[in-house]
Amino acid sequence: MAHILILGGTAWLGRTVAAQALAAGHHVTALARGESGDFPEGASAVTADRDEPGAYHGVSVRDWDLVVELARRPAHAGAAAAVIRSRNWVFVSSCSVYADHSEPGAREDAALLAPLDAGAECTPELYGEAKSGCEQLIGEARGGRALMVRPGLIGGPGDPSGRSSYWPLRVADPREPLLVPEDDGAAYPQHVQLIDVRDLTAFILTAGLAGRTGAVNAVGRSVPLLDALIAAREAAHTNPQLALYPLSRMADDGVAPWSGPRSLPLVLPLEDDYAGFARRSDALALDWGMVRRPLADTFGDIIVAEEPWAGRQLASGLCAEDEAALLAS
Repeated sequence: MAHILILGGTAWLGRTVAAQALAAGHHVTALARGESGDFPEGASAVTADRDEPGAYHGVSVRDWDLVVELARRPAHAGAAAAVIRSRNWVFVSSCSVYADHSEPGAREDAALLAPLDAGAECTPELYGEAKSGCEQLIGEARGGRALMVRPGLIGGPGDPSGRSSYWPLRVADPREPLLVPEDDGAAYPQHVQLIDVRDLTAFILTAGLAGRTGAVNAVGRSVPLLDALIAAREAAHTNPQLALYPLSRMADDGVAPWSGPRSLPLVLPLEDDYAGFARRSDALALDWGMVRRPLADTFGDIIVAEEPWAGRQLASGLCAEDEAALLAS
C-alpha cells in the first residue's frame, strides 16, 4: 500500500481524496490548518500554517509515494514542491487556468493565463492566474515530474457551492412550474460538463500512483443544459411542468449567472467567449482510464444525501420566494 500525503485535506475535495485512499488501504497523512473542516477520520493529521516558516518540517523528513497538492496560492505550492520528497506528485489545478474559453474541444496544449507571481495576493478574481502560477512553480521545482489535473465543474454529494445540487433538488421539489432558462423561445442550448467528485478523486489517485506527468483535463461529459435537466428528472422520478425564463431579463431582475444566491446555477451568457467553456476535450483523460458515472447517478446521490431538502436555500440558486416572484412578473 502507498503512503500518500494530502496538502490540504479538510475541505470537500481533500476529504474525498483521503476517504477514497483510505478505503483502498493506503496510508494517508493530511497537512492543513484545519480551519475548513475536520481532518479525515483514519488519516494522520499534521496541523500547520503554510504561511509560517517550517510548515513542512513534519512531512519533509521522509519519502512519499504520492503527494496530492490542493493549494491555490503559488507561494504555498512552490515551497512544498521544493522541500517535500515524493515519487509522484499531483497538483489539482483547474480549467480556469486557460486563457481562452471560446473553442469547443480545446486540449491541454491551449494557452494558459499568465501565472500569478508568488508574492502577489491571491483573490477570487485571480483564481485562474493563481492556479497557473502554482503549476509553473511545481513544474520548476519537480523538473516536470508532476501531474497537473485540471478539473472543470466538480459536483456531487456534499457540494458546498450548491452549483451541482440546485437543479436535481429543485426538480425533486413538488413545486410547479419549474423556472428554466430559455433563449429566443427555446430551451437554453448551453452545455454543462460536470464531473462527479468521486470520479475525479479516483482518477487523481489512479493517475498519480501510476506516475503520470504533464497536464490533463479531468472533465465530465459535455451535454446541453436541457439534457442535464432531463438527467435530474430521471434521478428525481418526476416530470415537472417547465416555465421558460428569458435570459434577457436576468440583469434587470437581479438574477446572477453561474452560482451564488439568487442565481441560475451553471448558466452563462450565450457569447462566443464562452462557446467552449463546458466543451473541453476529455480525450486524454479517457485514454488514461478515467471512468465517469452517468449524470443521473450523480444527481440521484445528491438528492439522497440532501434529504430532507424541503426547499431550504442552497449556496446557489433561487429560493422559493424569488422563483415565485420571477414567474409572476
